[in-house]
This record gives sequence, C-alpha cells and structure tokens, in this order.
Amino acid sequence: MHLLRRLLCSALVLAGATALLPAAAAAPAAPKEGVQYQVLPQQQETQAGKAVEVTEFFAYYCPHCNAFEPLLSEWVKKQGNNIVFKRVHVSAGPRVVPQQRLFYTLDAMGLLGQYHEKAFAAIHEGRLRFADDEEVFDWAAKAGIDRARFTDTYRSMGVSGKLRHAASMMDAYKVDHWPFVAIDGRFVTSPSMANKGDTGARTETEQQQVALGVMDALVAKARADKK
Repeated sequence: MHLLRRLLCSALVLAGATALLPAAAAAPAAPKEGVQYQVLPQQQETQAGKAVEVTEFFAYYCPHCNAFEPLLSEWVKKQGNNIVFKRVHVSAGPRVVPQQRLFYTLDAMGLLGQYHEKAFAAIHEGRLRFADDEEVFDWAAKAGIDRARFTDTYRSMGVSGKLRHAASMMDAYKVDHWPFVAIDGRFVTSPSMANKGDTGARTETEQQQVALGVMDALVAKARADKK
C-alpha cells in the first residue's frame, strides 16, 4: 500500500510551467461529483464554526506537494476568513516518519509558518533526505532552532499522538494519493482528480490551478449549505 501511494504521488509527472492557466481551460463552473471531486460516504466532524474547514494531506518528500505549496498558500490567503486551513502530513512507511515528526514538531513549537517552506526546500533544493532523526536534528540546529528544545518536542508523546491521528485521518478521508484536499469534512479533490477525464495536454501547474478552481466551487457550496 505504501508503494502504491508513492506511485500515485508520482503519477502526475509532467513538464513544469509557470504560466497562468488560460481562461478557456479554467476549472468547470460546476464541478461534477464523481469526476472532479468525490463526496465521502460519511461526513467527518469539523471544528471551523461558520467557516469552512479545508485540510491538505501532503508529504515533504512529494515533488507534487512541493510544487503545489506556493499556489495553495496564495489560495489560502485569498480565502481569508471563509476557511480554516489545516495540514496533515501523511504516513507513508518508516522512512517518512522523521519528516512527519519534523512537521508536527514545527507545528507544536509554533514555528511552522517560519520553517514549513524551508523544510520543503531542504529536500527538493538542498537534496537532504530527512530519512533519520539525526539528519532532522542537524538541519533544525543549522536553521537556527534550539536543538535541545526541538529534540525534546520531536520525541514527545504529543508529537507521537499527532502521527497516530494523521493515520486515522487518512483512513477516515480515504486518502490514497497526495496532495489531497478535504473540504468541510464532506468533499475531497486533488490535482489528479480535478483533471480526471481531461484529454488535453496540461502542465502540472495548470492541473493544480484547475484543482484550486474546483476547491473554490466546493468552498462556495459548503458555505451556502451553512446558511
């Protein structure tokens, strides 16, 4: 199963591009259930109040998650108070556990905003693997984080609990590839799902922009249902 997930993560390898998606190739105004998005068989509990909860399932090692990050971050900013945004670092075998612990340690220390993109860059630009604890500790210290405090948090019961919770959320949301986005505990989509059935050649950036358009529609639907 872990191998399948990694293969699915890599299934979108296309020529990179930074050009904006042409208006004619934008996401459909009314995405179709079962095509551009799916409805979960059982709605999951959310804690966003009148806002819409949006959760991204991702992995630091995943090149498509890395490519999606800047576009997704801009989308989140534009949504403002319409949404409550959360991230879940997926489980994908023992070698990914240090990356999971890195993410949840930064979160627990209140450092995620400062170091999240740097963690991506360390892997995809700096060629680090983050495949063992000591490599993560060394990176954190070189990045300016107190090594002792980071190590204690990394090994804490709280962070271990976050890893167990991530696994249970993956099961609840039927996550089988990433990046993968859940909206309002009911709808799920992703760049690959949002472009399902599209026979036109699109760059990965364009596929991601289509996914953001689908997410816009799903957030609007969820907000309308809350009124």
